[in-house]
Amino acid sequence: MASTTTTWTLRELPLVLTPQDADAWLQTGLVRARNAVIRAEWGNDDFAGTEREAFSDLQHQTYTRRRRVVAVLDGAEDDPARVVGYARLELFLKENTHTGYADVGVLPEHRGQGIGTALHEAALRLARADGRTRLMTETDHAVEPPAGPGARTASTGSGRVPADEPSVRFAQAHGWTLEQVVRHSRLHLPVDPDVLATHRAAARERAGADYRVVSWQDLCPDEWVDQFALLNTRMSTAVPLGGLDVQEDVWDAARVRATEQQHLGRGEHLVRSAVEHVPSGTLVAYSSLVVPGHSDEFVWQGDTLVLTEHRGRRLGMLVKVAQLDLLARVRPQVRRISTWNAEENSFMLAINVALGFRPEGCVGEWQAQL
Repeated sequence: MASTTTTWTLRELPLVLTPQDADAWLQTGLVRARNAVIRAEWGNDDFAGTEREAFSDLQHQTYTRRRRVVAVLDGAEDDPARVVGYARLELFLKENTHTGYADVGVLPEHRGQGIGTALHEAALRLARADGRTRLMTETDHAVEPPAGPGARTASTGSGRVPADEPSVRFAQAHGWTLEQVVRHSRLHLPVDPDVLATHRAAARERAGADYRVVSWQDLCPDEWVDQFALLNTRMSTAVPLGGLDVQEDVWDAARVRATEQQHLGRGEHLVRSAVEHVPSGTLVAYSSLVVPGHSDEFVWQGDTLVLTEHRGRRLGMLVKVAQLDLLARVRPQVRRISTWNAEENSFMLAINVALGFRPEGCVGEWQAQL
């Protein structure tokens, strides 16, 4: 694609912004630019964002401070089309206050002019000013390459990203280290009922009478909210993290409720199932699906966790099948699910493959020391 040479400036968005504010067009432009970048990377709009999501996120900053910088073409009109690049910064406020997450993107036709580098420097400057010593970022890839000179392998030794893609070259040129590769897998619905029946029966037999599934939509029942918070805390460090410098992220009931309201404010809905250990009356596993506001046919797979002390009883398969059963009842129009798993997370990958998930690209997890 030919590059367009233009003049531009960087503008930081206000920390809190509503659709009625004078600078709201900058946020609208950011959303549109980011969606164009996502579309160029993945070839579809399943992972697109909405203005409602973006504005809602800026209203929910109790646990994460959100900074936004955009590259704007010179001009007189407040036109969202003038936004050609962005930097999104997520700075954790309760735990992991030494780090954060950065997302930098530039429209393909405006690359090669230093816009990405300027946005990257702005993000790092804001992070340093906030006392951060590390940052994380991601690169998205529609295809995971085979091993060889055209691939970069994560520091874990598992998973690769294409060495020649612009995002990889940019990350390496700016001092980022590829710490982990996460496989993106997709499941097309409906799943063969016989496949589900086989896995459901085998999981129930292995789990036995000591375990039962409980499910809900959107709001966790009050009786489970404290235990669900504990599961979220355990989730923060239970999954493989490669070389990412991430510590335990402590949740409580208030955070569960705040996060639920954030999802609802974004126009999203939650479909969740958990496994109760009946003798103790405690939740020991869970799985979450997120229904985005922009599509009736697509959902994200969120977290899935089985507590270490209850593994080996096929509870992961039990709760995943329960989720597919529930989704078919409450969202029968959904046709595809996307999930992400570290390449070294062999147990969860095996469950997903057995259910019919197939690889469709990968995500590089990068880290930089500031």
